[in-house]
Amino acid sequence: MDIERLKDDIVMVLEDKKALDIEVLKVAEKTMLAEYFIIASGSSNTQVKALVDDVLFEISEKYNIKPHQVENDSGNRWNVLDYRDIVVHIFYHEEREFYQLEKLWHGPLSVDVVDEINNSNK
Repeated sequence: MDIERLKDDIVMVLEDKKALDIEVLKVAEKTMLAEYFIIASGSSNTQVKALVDDVLFEISEKYNIKPHQVENDSGNRWNVLDYRDIVVHIFYHEEREFYQLEKLWHGPLSVDVVDEINNSNK
């Protein structure tokens, strides 16, 4: 499976469903957990659940895969979809501000996915 394509497709699903502050962190050099972390937020618990459900559905339909593991809390405040090489974190926006996951992986890791996708489509 093409990890780069899967990453781009997950980001596109999140963008289409109006996720907030989507960030892609290349973490391969800092951890064995994954190649990329994708972090996004929703403005309500309902939107967070919808984002999770849409990523699960769209990626399953396109690639016929399911995450290795799904972790979520009952309030839809922080959900994790582990696709092994790509780990997707979908937060309720207040929870994301509190945990500041991006700061844990601080450094030259961010990937400007929107520009990258646009450049590859030219």
